[in-house]
Amino acid sequence: MNSDCIFCKIASGEIPAELVYQNEEFVAFRDLNPQAPVHVLLIPRNHYPTVTDMEDPAVIGRAIQAAGEVAKKLNIDNDGFRLVINCRDNGGQTVYHMHVHILGGRFMTWPPG
Repeated sequence: MNSDCIFCKIASGEIPAELVYQNEEFVAFRDLNPQAPVHVLLIPRNHYPTVTDMEDPAVIGRAIQAAGEVAKKLNIDNDGFRLVINCRDNGGQTVYHMHVHILGGRFMTWPPG
């Protein structure tokens, strides 16, 4: 845990959030600035500043699996949803704790950026 990281504080329960999913490795909560009718952030409980800082590539696989569980729980799995991982400033990352955006509830356009 990084004591300066807002997402670490959410994962530990120090800062309240609207949790929609959790297990021993991940926490998912609603984004405060939603970009779709459903916009949830899935974070690992362990602190990794960016996706490139993750030593174990299996964590990403488990994150995607957990994102699928979140999509099912929020009933966006059948209509479709988008997963986004931003990395560093030019990639649009604003909080340096690796996280997966789960977006759904509307048709997603392309290109996204």
